[in-house]
Amino acid sequence: MARSSRNAVNHRSSLAEHDARVARLRQQLGTLPPGAPVRLAKRTSNLFRPRTAGDGLGALDVSGFTHVLDVDPASRTAEVEGMVTYERLVDATLPHGLMPLVVPQLKTITLGGAVTGLGIESSSFRNGMPHESVREMEILTGSGEIVVARPEGEHAALFHGFPNSYGTLGYALRLRIELEPVRPYVRLRHVRHRDPDEYFAALAAACRDGAADFVDGTVFGPDELYLTLGTFTDHAPATSDYTWLNIYYRSIRDRAEDHLTVRDYLWRWDTDWFWCSRALGVQHKPVRLLLGRRLLRSDVYWKVVAFERRHRIVSRLERGFGRPPAEPVVQDVEIPVDRAAEFLDVLQRDVGISPVWICPVRQRHAGTRWPLYQLDPETLYVNFGFWGTVPVPEGDPPGTLNRLVERTVTELGGRKSLYSESFYDEAEFWRLYNGSAYRGLKRRYDPGDRLLDLYAKCVEAR
Repeated sequence: MARSSRNAVNHRSSLAEHDARVARLRQQLGTLPPGAPVRLAKRTSNLFRPRTAGDGLGALDVSGFTHVLDVDPASRTAEVEGMVTYERLVDATLPHGLMPLVVPQLKTITLGGAVTGLGIESSSFRNGMPHESVREMEILTGSGEIVVARPEGEHAALFHGFPNSYGTLGYALRLRIELEPVRPYVRLRHVRHRDPDEYFAALAAACRDGAADFVDGTVFGPDELYLTLGTFTDHAPATSDYTWLNIYYRSIRDRAEDHLTVRDYLWRWDTDWFWCSRALGVQHKPVRLLLGRRLLRSDVYWKVVAFERRHRIVSRLERGFGRPPAEPVVQDVEIPVDRAAEFLDVLQRDVGISPVWICPVRQRHAGTRWPLYQLDPETLYVNFGFWGTVPVPEGDPPGTLNRLVERTVTELGGRKSLYSESFYDEAEFWRLYNGSAYRGLKRRYDPGDRLLDLYAKCVEAR
């Protein structure tokens, strides 16, 4: 089916406006001193690692790149700018009965951020990660070039090396992605298991049999493991609302079956930042009544956390009350499913953090290679997401528990996301994240090192 002439005109108009924004950005880049380091001037972030405060020089203003340029129901594609949030993207695609193949859990994650920094959700066992549904990217490189990267062609190496580069090779200004059809509701079944080996076997079976559209899980304790199976449906006897007074993760224990609208399903975790909102005291009903739906959002919580990181008010109070020091343990890792029970045992015994989010992921196309984040294309992995602070014995060096996690992930043949703090030494880091491939891309697309190096950004926190 050909798209309507009106839609085609709108698309051309949107692209012309986008090209004007690109021209202004290039003009801004041209005003910077030669060789000056370049960063993005961003109002929001979903990164959980500290950064050295910059002086503001060399910060490119990309705040205007927030437009959904086109949604084409016939080809099931969307063309969007790099700073478009998934909330805005989903609002544009759902009226057409479509959604991105993978929608990360938090509303203000941007599409460009999810592609360069990876992402995951409960459709990842069949659709992989967000970068695997990208058809082309327009990228501003460190050398100041604007290139269009596709799976084949002159810039194919950049296309495949862009995921997990975290903006150190360039910035995605425009992306074309695939979409998939949705139905109005999602039926959920929360199935409890008491044995980790049986639990991960059931998870693997659910991913193999294809009966569920979405698979994830929540572990509350050693013998309380829930597998959540979501299936699209056209009808629902009633729908639950977890956007205000009720809390989604608590419902997992209380309800064997549930129904949500497709939009509420996609954002089921955002209202309470999974369960991290409890640390901010907002899971009490009187507080929720006072705050209302508008403030019960992950980006609001992030601002609170960022304020605390800057001013350390709560940390000083806790020290004043004589409470033991605590280490932030905020990580997402992928472990082969046949080693998942071993990793969970270490997490529960030696780290002691709960709940834990469980999400299976498999590479979408076995023949494609993503050099900076290599997974075995024939293996089903389990993503473990765990976020909190854990008391540590007096005298333990900083990062003790996070270093334990990193060692265990490597020993079990897994991979660790770099959105949060990392403690690898430089040789180990480049061994794990393909330093030779990265350096080749850096020489080609950022020969003047105007963008940060990946190790400097993700481990040294520059």
